[in-house]
Amino acid sequence: MDLSSEPLARLRERAAQERPGAERSAMIEALRADGRRGARDLAQQMVRRDRAAAAERERLRQLFERRAALFANGARFVAGVDEVGMGPLAGPVVAVAVILPAEVELSGLRDSKRLSPRARESLAERIRAQAVACAVGKVWPDEIDRLNIFRAGLEAMRRAVASLAPAPDHVLVDARTIPEVAAPQTAIVGGDGSDGSIAAASIVAKVHRDAIMRHLDSRYPGYGFEQHMGYGTEQHIAALHRLGPSPVHRRSFAPVARVASP
Repeated sequence: MDLSSEPLARLRERAAQERPGAERSAMIEALRADGRRGARDLAQQMVRRDRAAAAERERLRQLFERRAALFANGARFVAGVDEVGMGPLAGPVVAVAVILPAEVELSGLRDSKRLSPRARESLAERIRAQAVACAVGKVWPDEIDRLNIFRAGLEAMRRAVASLAPAPDHVLVDARTIPEVAAPQTAIVGGDGSDGSIAAASIVAKVHRDAIMRHLDSRYPGYGFEQHMGYGTEQHIAALHRLGPSPVHRRSFAPVARVASP
């Protein structure tokens, strides 16, 4: 392969489009042999990108190792489950259960807390687009106050799993066991950072809950829900003292209870 007559701009376009394989390898070797400095630099860039892509593929393979073992033992529909919103003073607890296909294209997948808002939203769209099934379970503040927050988190996850179609034949969940779920479960401590299915659920749950809190900010202005998502920031506590609790505040949480019943 002789590329010496091709303009560098065209070669950069080809490098961006060329998929891994024999043709790409031949292109890299031809660029290495090219007399132009820019062509040789492009070859080095292609090699670095290929190594980074291979490392990402291996990282994703490791994230889905548990699921691969379940597949090998006959499982077909493995759900990852996680919840968000246990700590805020306002808004719902939101859980998501997601069943991903055997082959996924989710580069960048990781614990939602390690992603920027833009990266989370992009990944959430890709997860929903690829998912075999994806379901949301919510528990609102009046029910949180009746149940307590721990049981509310479990109930949100139970509702999410119960809404999946098809039903899962195994459930991977972050650190807990969900009550009243027929399928066998595996509780994984730190699962949102070490398991791909749970990480996917945590991302969709976070994006879904943030959207709810932005909507609640328009319904109950002045508390700053869009900025802090209901967490107990100084701004939020000051607004609570100024305005009193809204209908979506958790009155069983001490900072809200102190304002509601001084």
